[in-house]
Amino acid sequence: MDTKELLKKVRKIEIKTKRLSNHIFGGEYHSTFKGRGMTFSEVRQYQYGDDIRAIDWNVTARYNETYIKVFEEERELTMMLMVDISGSELFGTSLQFKKDTITEIAATLAFSATQNNDKVGLILFSDQMELYIPPKKGKSHVLRIIRELIEFKPKSKKTDINEALKFLSGVMKKKTIVFMLSDFMDENYRKTLKIVGNKHDLTGIRIYDQFDEEIPNLGMVPMLDNETGEIQLINTSSKSVRTKYKANALRLKDEFKTSFKKSGLGTISIRADESYVKKLLSYFKNKA
Repeated sequence: MDTKELLKKVRKIEIKTKRLSNHIFGGEYHSTFKGRGMTFSEVRQYQYGDDIRAIDWNVTARYNETYIKVFEEERELTMMLMVDISGSELFGTSLQFKKDTITEIAATLAFSATQNNDKVGLILFSDQMELYIPPKKGKSHVLRIIRELIEFKPKSKKTDINEALKFLSGVMKKKTIVFMLSDFMDENYRKTLKIVGNKHDLTGIRIYDQFDEEIPNLGMVPMLDNETGEIQLINTSSKSVRTKYKANALRLKDEFKTSFKKSGLGTISIRADESYVKKLLSYFKNKA
């Protein structure tokens, strides 16, 4: 992709996702994710209805009038976007690839965080750590994240969620808001997920295609595994083949939901061809 085309793509995503974050998600994000605690702001005179536990006795004694301490929420937070860029994300049977939907959602979340003056970082992973951008503030930083989401070429096409979670634990020492965006076509990450979930506020966003879960009867069809590069001739007219395909998809879907639920973490499932706006808004409102 040349520079002109890349900038055009970045601008298109910026316009769409920034509008969403400004008018929809900004307020929901602010009310859903609280600051780390309350910090002292000022001292003012006591007013009827104020909590007497907030009285500043030293200042009250000095001025012979009742004063209280005013505290405000320490708002600054850090958001980390963990994005699966393995081969299976380059799949889509409708309007766009799963990767495109993931990029839009990640951009919307990043702009929502920036609107609240929070830091945003990025982890791109396959079955290895592909790229780490430390958390930082500002629009130019978010635009860099979007550029990487669009054009970054991974070294590997496979997936290892477990390794990605271990990397997160290693680089993020303080509590962080984490969104992991993937199709979650992986397993055996439950133990590490629980450890990470005890420290961070992590949400799993599963992006899937309708044919990830069920294949239609199309006869003999050559199928490419985007993660291994292997092509197999599959007889989709066979009911047992379709049943096994669906059973495997449901097993991975259940692994995703069960793993996050048992770790006390939130999940969102979004089909790549449907609007993610309502799903995200509903999640934020329920979480608040």
